[in-house]
Amino acid sequence: MTDSTTAPVDPGASRPATASLTIGSHEVGPDAAPFIIAEMSGNHDGSLDKALDIVRMAADSGAHAVKLQTYTADTITIDVDAPAFRLSSGHELWGSRRLYELYQEAHTPWEWHEPIFELARELGILAFSSPFDPTAVEFLHDLDVPAYKIASSEIVDLPLIRHAASKGKPLIISTGMASVGEIAAALTAAHSTGNDQVMLLSCTVSYPADPAASNLRGIPVMREAFGVPVGLSDHTAGIGAAVASIAFGSCLVEKHVTMSREGGGVDSAFSLEPVELAALRRETEVAWQALGQPRIGARAAEREGLRFRRSLFVVEDVRAGDPVTPANVRSIRPAGGLAPDDFSRVEGRLFRKDTAKGTPMDWDLV
Repeated sequence: MTDSTTAPVDPGASRPATASLTIGSHEVGPDAAPFIIAEMSGNHDGSLDKALDIVRMAADSGAHAVKLQTYTADTITIDVDAPAFRLSSGHELWGSRRLYELYQEAHTPWEWHEPIFELARELGILAFSSPFDPTAVEFLHDLDVPAYKIASSEIVDLPLIRHAASKGKPLIISTGMASVGEIAAALTAAHSTGNDQVMLLSCTVSYPADPAASNLRGIPVMREAFGVPVGLSDHTAGIGAAVASIAFGSCLVEKHVTMSREGGGVDSAFSLEPVELAALRRETEVAWQALGQPRIGARAAEREGLRFRRSLFVVEDVRAGDPVTPANVRSIRPAGGLAPDDFSRVEGRLFRKDTAKGTPMDWDLV
């Protein structure tokens, strides 16, 4: 495995850098508002009606897309009860559970995909999925999905990445746990198919994730190193980390969603409820609008404020020959007079002419 801190990077070896990509009719990149994906995962809790409710909720909350996961227990693992096929006993949510049983509970039946995607189209929201094996890629291809998402654990499955990328749709690759070398290999595999509509997601594979492990400062490093757009797949509670990611250049945010955390669902503990999803869409767009340009100085919106900076004004009626004193010349708002720091240079000088209260102080007056 390539060392994650010292390896040379040449991931774009045969492809140019991609500033943005297009998912459906949406531009995804630094010049567009953040693209929000509502990840359903297993929070349908085994109910198609609940799955459809989540689609409606995602659309109502302003998400740009709802995403599924396309696998069965048999396509993602095998039915074996051995230590390697169980989660650790100390796992916060799924301690000691068998992988096969967990995936049986969490998977979205393949026959549900078509009605879910059809409802999404009716509501004007995109719908796509993460395929976990070649049969899932083909199944989703037949449903004409607008994009594919490669999950973090699958980033090392280069044949799967090449197969998904070969369909010519945008490919979103999550990078949780991955080294620099593994990310470079995944991008090279995708680009080798001629597909340059590829982006990466920063991700921490922990459920739920501690915000302290989010490492958002790595987002611009990843973008510069690999020359592709970068977003965030976020498993922390709430929206704080996701909103903060926008300041580091994240152009897409994926969050798990649920109708109610108390209502169950395997991922509900770290999923957003409807009000939170709506806040995520709103506040990430505010954060993006606030980025501005890498410059310091007065903004166009501050033009009025500039008129009311402090300056030196005559604050009492004076006659020709009167000296300038702190009583008749002071630093006040608005602007228009000499700079406040010039008072020491005019104090004690004599007025040349009668001057009315409210006159901006000027060198011609003394």
